[in-house]
Amino acid sequence: MSILKLNNVSKGFGEGTHRTEVLRDINLEVEEGEFLVLLGFSGTGKTTLINLLAGIEMPSSGAVTFKDKPVTGPGPERGVIFQNYSLMPWLTVNGNVGLAVDTVFPGLSKAAKAEKVARYVDMVGLSHATGRRPAELSGGMRQRVNVARALAMNPEVLLLDEPLSALDALTRANLADEIEQIWQQDKKTCVLITNDVDEAIILADRIIALNPDGTLGEEFRVSLPRPRDRGEMNHNDIFKGLRAKVTNYLMDVGIGAKAEGTRNLPQITPIHGVPAAVAKAQEGLIDERFLDFSQLHKIYPTPQGPLTVVEDFNLKVDRGEFISLIGHSGCGKSTVLTMAAGLNDISQGAIRLDGRHVLGADPERAVVFQSPNLFPWLSARENCAIGVDKVYPRASQAERQEVVEYYLERVGLADAMDRSTADMSNGMKQRVGIARAFALSPKLLLLDEPFGMLDSLTRWELQEVLMEVWDRTKVTAICVTHDVDEAILLADRVVMMTNGPQATIGRIVDVDLPRPRSRKALLEHPDYYLYREQVLNFLEEYEHGKAGKSVVQATRDDQAKDKAAA
Repeated sequence: MSILKLNNVSKGFGEGTHRTEVLRDINLEVEEGEFLVLLGFSGTGKTTLINLLAGIEMPSSGAVTFKDKPVTGPGPERGVIFQNYSLMPWLTVNGNVGLAVDTVFPGLSKAAKAEKVARYVDMVGLSHATGRRPAELSGGMRQRVNVARALAMNPEVLLLDEPLSALDALTRANLADEIEQIWQQDKKTCVLITNDVDEAIILADRIIALNPDGTLGEEFRVSLPRPRDRGEMNHNDIFKGLRAKVTNYLMDVGIGAKAEGTRNLPQITPIHGVPAAVAKAQEGLIDERFLDFSQLHKIYPTPQGPLTVVEDFNLKVDRGEFISLIGHSGCGKSTVLTMAAGLNDISQGAIRLDGRHVLGADPERAVVFQSPNLFPWLSARENCAIGVDKVYPRASQAERQEVVEYYLERVGLADAMDRSTADMSNGMKQRVGIARAFALSPKLLLLDEPFGMLDSLTRWELQEVLMEVWDRTKVTAICVTHDVDEAILLADRVVMMTNGPQATIGRIVDVDLPRPRSRKALLEHPDYYLYREQVLNFLEEYEHGKAGKSVVQATRDDQAKDKAAA
């Protein structure tokens, strides 16, 4: 039986030539008790769709009905959980949940209200934090309060608008599992908006894609038995097939911009001695142990005494290698990267690049951060040119301009070189950041979660761009990420760090997959999920804090055996 329906619904904003049609001719029926996932990316109208179901917005044409009655506004039968927490900062956990109960059930006795609040606070695992205020909670805990508040209103339908997207990967996965458990307990009808394919498959009975033109796309039925364990899914052929099918569909309909370009890179030499684009010019550089982290430590002074964040980090990287550095939040990944960049002092040990110690920042080590740090009043071309002008002082102006334009073309910005970066989307800004880094012809490219702020489809697209440009330059690169698939997709080796403090290398996985790589091809490669399992198993060991020392010790024993055998 259908509980929610959209009948030929369209929604637009603005008037005349400024009008934008966000949703077009949507026909959708939500079955009572089902978990429906609408999978879409930025600009596909997913938030507008959830607002229509919630009654927060009205359609431009067509009708939204709940149990065959028109939806004319918000109602307690439709609980909404948004991406932002919207908690009252002066109220405790119990107070925020109690506010919802008071509003929906004013006739309940004080004791009955308290019992209802306690039930749902316990359901989301916050019984130990009932007296804390939002400022005292982590992001994941705040979203748990949001979930408890919505559930306490006892809605017949739960509408979730990307409730997990602002959380780190581990918290996101754990909370998604909790939402599935709660859904199984209460069997409420759930509609979830997300841009995460794995999240969709783990939670859904049915997945419907949202197309970029505002129409509904292909529907995918999820036949996997519940409960669905993420680790076991890695071995499940149905999961693998569905994951590939959904991913390929989204890439086909969503990724339009490709790396492009007709220019040749001029044969000019930067001041740090690495000629651009000419392979022969790389002669004379060290090949083996091009980048050498030796007994690296980072220690911060604190009122309680020295705090060792990174301890005994040892890694040898050959020239042209791509390394992914992965681990849970707070494990020191970015600390290692900033020390390699010369932006963070080394407490003990050393980093050597091309035989010389890293001392301070230098354009031979280019960095792409999560936020690209562009000058917003300058164009894409001008942002790239700042670094290029400093690195190629002996080149002509025309040659320097060719370098800038070459890399902007390669990242798909041929038609936007002169656009102000203030007017660009986050994805376009990050393209400028990537082009700027490559244009410096660095000896070492350092990427600190470069796609972490982007939606999944934009992230996939820029990963393809990064791989395409890297494949041309073969610059030595290290990418910090928390995304397992991204780590494997990009890397020759995935270096996994233990939890901090005193974080170190826990395990290294060699990724022997063919290059050039594409997401589609890797999802079909027989070894891909074997690599994925190794990384996931390691992260699971450290999921709840410190893992047994046996994990690290076993890895070090294996490395010692390998060294002895060599």
